[in-house]
Amino acid sequence: QVQLVESGGGLVQAGGSLRLSCAASGRALSIYDMGWYRRAPGKEREFVAAITWRDGSTRYADSVKGRFTISRDNAKNTVFLKLNSLKVEDAAVYYCYAVTTGRYWGQGTQVTVSS
Repeated sequence: QVQLVESGGGLVQAGGSLRLSCAASGRALSIYDMGWYRRAPGKEREFVAAITWRDGSTRYADSVKGRFTISRDNAKNTVFLKLNSLKVEDAAVYYCYAVTTGRYWGQGTQVTVSS
């Protein structure tokens, strides 16, 4: 079983920044991939960013490229998402996931962007 604990959400003005963190824990943890999805009210869940654990390669949704940066701390089994130049449309609940022997999800952290 893998547990994911997210932190870092909050309220920020448009144009501001936040950093989300997601720490994974569990026995014999072997991570292949970690990343983030988000769900805004009334919308489908959408992919935001991901990072491959082995080589650190990253993937981003077109809507966040150039504004968001995903990174990892292998020793701490933690993934980070830096959100810069936030827009009102970035407001959502952000969910972390990890792929190990299965796909696991965090509880979500709220990001609110005021205009």
